[in-house]
Amino acid sequence: MEFFTILLSGILGLVTPAGLVVDRTAENAIRSQLQHAERLEVRVDNAPSYQLLQGKVERVRLAGRGLRLKQQNIRIAGLELETDPIDVEPRSLGKQKLKLRRSLHAGVHLLLEQSDLNQALPTLIAQIQAFVIPELGGDRSESTSNYKFVNPRLELLANNRLRFQVQLAAEDDDEPLAIVAESGLAVKGGRQIQLVQPTVTVDREAVAQNIVDEIAMNLSQELDFRRLEVYGLQVRILQLKVAAQKLDLVTFVRVDPSSSLLQNPSLQNSKL
Repeated sequence: MEFFTILLSGILGLVTPAGLVVDRTAENAIRSQLQHAERLEVRVDNAPSYQLLQGKVERVRLAGRGLRLKQQNIRIAGLELETDPIDVEPRSLGKQKLKLRRSLHAGVHLLLEQSDLNQALPTLIAQIQAFVIPELGGDRSESTSNYKFVNPRLELLANNRLRFQVQLAAEDDDEPLAIVAESGLAVKGGRQIQLVQPTVTVDREAVAQNIVDEIAMNLSQELDFRRLEVYGLQVRILQLKVAAQKLDLVTFVRVDPSSSLLQNPSLQNSKL
């Protein structure tokens, strides 16, 4: 979620009341939203240039490699973005809250690498624990606060499959349980990433499939991008491809004029 916020706020920040937007200025505006960028190129197409004073930009194209977000410990191996025409209310130029006069459309191509995802795993563990540990614990009324996941590792396999390995440690047990989960990935309706034929083993013993299916259903609900529509943001997944050590994602993004995305900082803490 924060990734889209950073990109869109950076793009809209290119439109200034002075109307002096050039490619280098645009690149600096995007860089200011990132912790680090190995390579970043931004091109702003705007002819005639006086349209900037009217809050209009014909198109923004962005290509980057090795981008690291400021607030999240994740590196984006590759990024390509291209917008349709941008139309901002001129009276909002120079203000903290920019207002769109019409929907903003953009195509986004993301490339994530296995090593980068593994570096980001510790920040995701708390969310994963919330879904998995209660299920493996059996009795939902029993406290699971004394359990935690340690040593997580993600493997991106061929044919749109992935494998997740982690140890479940208890405070009063010196021997953690080894958990291995494997699943395929599929896209439903262009809006939701689903787990396909998931399996889970605990110390090489298979977990009952009904429990596995319930965990998979809960995780798939968290990966439903329709949850973002309440904020005026629509994300459609055009391609999701998992190959050896790489994840390739192509999406179409639409931000409605009524969107609160760029006006509510608390959205940056959303699970998506």
